[in-house]
Amino acid sequence: MQVCDTTPLIMKPASRIKSTIELLTSIQASPVPMDTTIGDYMRARRFIGAKDRTNIAERAYGIMRTHARLGWWLEKTGRADTPRSRVITYLALVELKSGIFDILELFDGTKYGPELLSEDEHKFAKYLADKQIDHPDMPEAVRLECPPEREEVLRALFGDALEKEMLAMLTPAPLDLRVNVRKADRKAVEDALHKDRVHTAPTPYSPLGLRAKDKAFISKTKAFIKGWIDIQDEGSQLIAVTCDVQPGMQVLDYCAGAGGKTLALADMMGGKGRIVAMDLDGRRLEKSKPRLKRAGVSDMIELRPLSDERHKKWLKRQKGTFDVVLADVPCSGSGTWRRNPDMRWRVFGPSLEELLPVQAEILERVAKTVKPGGHLVYATCSLFPAENEEQIEAFLQKHPDFTAVPQQDKPWADGLYMRLSPHRHNTDGFFAAILQRKI
Repeated sequence: MQVCDTTPLIMKPASRIKSTIELLTSIQASPVPMDTTIGDYMRARRFIGAKDRTNIAERAYGIMRTHARLGWWLEKTGRADTPRSRVITYLALVELKSGIFDILELFDGTKYGPELLSEDEHKFAKYLADKQIDHPDMPEAVRLECPPEREEVLRALFGDALEKEMLAMLTPAPLDLRVNVRKADRKAVEDALHKDRVHTAPTPYSPLGLRAKDKAFISKTKAFIKGWIDIQDEGSQLIAVTCDVQPGMQVLDYCAGAGGKTLALADMMGGKGRIVAMDLDGRRLEKSKPRLKRAGVSDMIELRPLSDERHKKWLKRQKGTFDVVLADVPCSGSGTWRRNPDMRWRVFGPSLEELLPVQAEILERVAKTVKPGGHLVYATCSLFPAENEEQIEAFLQKHPDFTAVPQQDKPWADGLYMRLSPHRHNTDGFFAAILQRKI
């Protein structure tokens, strides 16, 4: 009987370039974010080995992080804006500056490589050979990869720090881990990871976090297998910390998603108390079950999908029930641009204008469930004041029974609210407000 060899092939550099062009073509045509498209592309090509997958994906992300500048060069030189043109431009301006490969070697015309460069394409690549990706004639917004429709808002928000903030969002995000402190001490977990050749350091703000110093694969480490750690950006951890939950509390995690913050809350409660996790997407809640089980907190967490009419009716009956309500609402995701660079240029799901009334409605819905003296924590992963401060100000005008709790005692906070950014805190962009219901 013939046995099928499933050993991953080692791709030649030209094959990686062809795959990059194919992948960019798929990303351009896809209605979903690029991380999903990349995952689908790789799953359909099991023959691609791990190193090749990394090379192809990182190049695709690099091209997306230079989206506006590559477009500027193509327009300046009168070239058609296609995935192939973008790859040629990116290679010439960024990747081939090391001189390891000549661009002709990468467009070799073989079966598994891209078509040979045309005479015109080769001439174009040679023209770019002594150029840099940034050009003095570029408008600042192009150089900073700032979407034109968001430039005015971001300039008003960041002021003189606009350049630093936007450049910080062009770098890949670090790998942050949240330690399940109920199961293990942070220093002990750091030592255990070190033994598995994963080098980390404590996160500067979150008391729960570790940050990997280099690229790390943690799924086979002792710490991950035993449920001592979960992958979670430090900013997301700080939203959970802001909730200040205590053992024995009644907590509602509205818009719980896949359960990252739910796990953090359960951990800080020492596994004692009750958390109700709700989300409109029941499938995401269902996917959280293995994570909850691995962390050993399944018994204290109720999953109630809002897609089920019974749970909507149940929520209406929960007046003054919860000590803490976390509403991490659907938002533009602009704070995650360094992680999701395609979201600068394309909208997946509702537009910002459509999201604003949804956020306000969620605040209205969950406010009734907060106990007198309890806290409502409103959070987004957005940079835009319309989704953040302006939502809170409008809510407080309508609800004199709530007051904003100042956070200036927190080293990561910005006065009344928590506002994180990649430049100042090396986290994703997050916002959180603590609203207390008056007794």
